Amino acid sequence: MSRTVAIVGRPNVGKSRLFNRLAQKRISIVHDMPGVTRDVVSAEVREGAYTLLDTGGLGLTGSDTPAHITKASEEQVRFAIEAAAVILFTVDAREGVTALDERIAQRLRQSRKPVLLVANKADRGAEKVAEIGDFYRLGFGEPFYISAEHGNGEAELRTAVLEKLGPVPAEDAADRERLHICFVGRPNVGKSSLSNRLLKDDRLIVSDVPGTTRDAVELDFTYTSRDGKQWPFRLIDTAGIRAATKLGSSVEYFSRLRSLEAIHGADVVFMVLDAIDGVTQQDKAIAGAIVKAAKPIVIVVNKWDLVHAALRRGALKQFKGERDFREKFEHALFTELFFTPGAPVMFVSALTGHEIERMLRAARALDRRLDTKIPTAKLNAAIIALAERTPPPAIGGQRFKIYYATQTSTRPFRIKVFCNQERSLTESYRRYLEAGLVKEFDLAGCPIHFDLVGKQKRSAADRIAARSTRRNAAGGGDAAEDDLPPGILDD
Repeated sequence: MSRTVAIVGRPNVGKSRLFNRLAQKRISIVHDMPGVTRDVVSAEVREGAYTLLDTGGLGLTGSDTPAHITKASEEQVRFAIEAAAVILFTVDAREGVTALDERIAQRLRQSRKPVLLVANKADRGAEKVAEIGDFYRLGFGEPFYISAEHGNGEAELRTAVLEKLGPVPAEDAADRERLHICFVGRPNVGKSSLSNRLLKDDRLIVSDVPGTTRDAVELDFTYTSRDGKQWPFRLIDTAGIRAATKLGSSVEYFSRLRSLEAIHGADVVFMVLDAIDGVTQQDKAIAGAIVKAAKPIVIVVNKWDLVHAALRRGALKQFKGERDFREKFEHALFTELFFTPGAPVMFVSALTGHEIERMLRAARALDRRLDTKIPTAKLNAAIIALAERTPPPAIGGQRFKIYYATQTSTRPFRIKVFCNQERSLTESYRRYLEAGLVKEFDLAGCPIHFDLVGKQKRSAADRIAARSTRRNAAGGGDAAEDDLPPGILDD
């Protein structure tokens, strides 16, 4: 039996606030403007091991929401009702029952699903709470009076939900192994279309209207590869990330914030570009945010079907063919996104499914690379070779010098570097070292973070740790520092 709980109701009764309260996270965007939630937003609730769904308001109208998006939003609510084991029918405790509430109640009765009636906004000291008989006529028994904002009545509602769901089943091994992937990019590059292609269902609203997706939406799916293997994933589809200077409302601000938070929750990030538009300044900013979060990147160039069609009709005469387009696109891409060394590039089509499996395969390969452990001796030998091939530039008459380096963690890769002065390492030389190590140890797409320890800041503990590590690298015991590879300790 499904362990899914859906929150359903008309606009502006506090569904998203209730969702955040039960999920114990700020996931859904909360705003007084009706219609902020459009797609179904989900979260895993640990207590009770169930999936909680937040839905858009049923019966939404208004000039801010085009008719086709309203229709699509209601389709998402229909899906949530069908998928749910328990429905939390949310009404406004102060306004009482409206005609729209009654129509929704009729629809829920037809679903024959267990329904808990939640009268939200029953805050302490509220001037008016509707008569209880008003809610009884909806046919779902006594309501749970709660305040999603302040938490009043939350414990009773949680207990009732768990009673309806029944005992927690044993954890599925596939759920523990799910690879968390995240689509990010500018508005209208096809993130939701790609998500729907993976889910093999129109779960997410797709529209030419920028900003249709507002929340980060998490969904589980299992992909069956061509050779019959099962690949479990958790998919995070995000709102398009606009430049901070172009945000027109607080809703857009929080949408941007949720998308940036989703990056931190992913194992592998798919950065989606438009094949026709190429790389824009906003794309560069988004790639920078992914690198800053130390997340591995697969660059997904979507709308390949449009490029293919344009090449066939001769509209892109500057290119000799598909191969020439790919090569020139990749060259321009890495000229702009120079800080993503070795990231795999996939030319895909959400419309036709072109290279979708290869895209997922790249993410799985990238995830495996994240556990790579680089032997200390090989790491130092590689750094020496890179420094000899291209010496660092002199800054203020002093050249950056590495005495010793050792890997301290994976996911992300962190390398502790003992050097003469941290400030002597220029950004361009840092990128050179990173790209060299990525190539040497087959870490394509994996960001590397250097933790620099300068001579003047080295504590006694650091000196002892470095000396011990050097001895181990040289063969253990009381090996002298002179036995190490030349160049590491040169000052």
